[in-house]
Formats: sequence, structure tokens, C-alpha cells
Amino acid sequence: MASANPVIKVVAISGSLRKASFNSGLIRSAIELSKESVNGMQIEQIDISQLPLLSTDLIVNGTYPPVVEAFRQKLLKADSFLFASPEFNYSLTAPLKNAIDWASLAPNCWGDKAAAVVSAAGSFGGGRSHYHLRQIGVYLDLHFINKPEFFLNAFQPPAKFDDDGNLVDAEAKQRLKEILVALRDFTLRLQK
Repeated sequence: MASANPVIKVVAISGSLRKASFNSGLIRSAIELSKESVNGMQIEQIDISQLPLLSTDLIVNGTYPPVVEAFRQKLLKADSFLFASPEFNYSLTAPLKNAIDWASLAPNCWGDKAAAVVSAAGSFGGGRSHYHLRQIGVYLDLHFINKPEFFLNAFQPPAKFDDDGNLVDAEAKQRLKEILVALRDFTLRLQK
């Protein structure tokens, strides 16, 4: 009897806190795609808006604040990560960097796991934020897929998102699906 194909657990994090965020819309679309057409993957989005700003003064007797500990536990149980990284001032956002830093404290929640990054923004589609995130990933021993890449110019016609920040562009959805397949396959290779 053949064993069932494994289902990888992906934690998705949006670097934007805005309710109708295009980057959060990419994650919602990725979740839909994982249910409809990308087998072997379960994606859970984690909200980082409640994480306090990193201060080791908040760690008491080796214990993280409850919201931070809950966040870290979800990351530790994940097989891989999907980041939706908007670009602020040629870099990633402060909330995303804060979340990364909380999870990097010992034990490092990111270490030796696969990751992918997508973004929706202006002219370059958030691509510069990818570079900084990948640099941080080197130190964290986080393994990003190299290709395909996903940068989406959210403001170039035709409309890519509806008024609620949901991805409506069919071509972008297909490109996002390719990212998910690559992330799934790379995660399984790393786990061998």
C-alpha cells in the first residue's frame, strides 16, 4: 500500500497591517489556491499586529509574553513560510522585521526551513523588500526559493485587486500558484 502524500504546513505572514492590504490579499489568494489546486499544502495566516515591539525586558524568567510565545509556537510547528512583504523605503516593513526578530531569539524558529516571498506594491512591485528579507534569511538559516519570483505592480492597469484587497487578476493568480508549487516541492526536498 502506497503511503499518502505528505501535507506540509505553511505559515503565511503579511508585513502589512492595513485591512485591505494587497499583500494580505496575496496570502488570502494563496490559501484559496492551496485548497483548490495545489495539493499537499495547508496554509495558515498569522496576524502579527498584536506583537509588542521587541524588548528583552518583556522576557521574564526566560518566558516570552503570551502573544509572542503563541506566535513562536506556530512557527516552530510549521514546515515552511510564505511572506507577503510590502516595500517601505526600499526595505521591508517595521511590523515584519519585528516579527522576524521575536522569532529569531533562541531557539530560532526560522532555522533550516524553506520560505518564499511575494509582494504587491508600486512600480517595482515590492521587489527591493525581497532582497533585504533574503539577506536576513541568510543569518537565520532560512532557505528561500530562488525562482520563480513574484513582484506585482498593484497599480498598473488592469486592476489587480478589488476594493477589499482581494486578488482578482488571473495571470497573477497563476504566477502565485507557481510560487506555491515551488515552495511545496522545495520544502519536501529539504525534509528528505
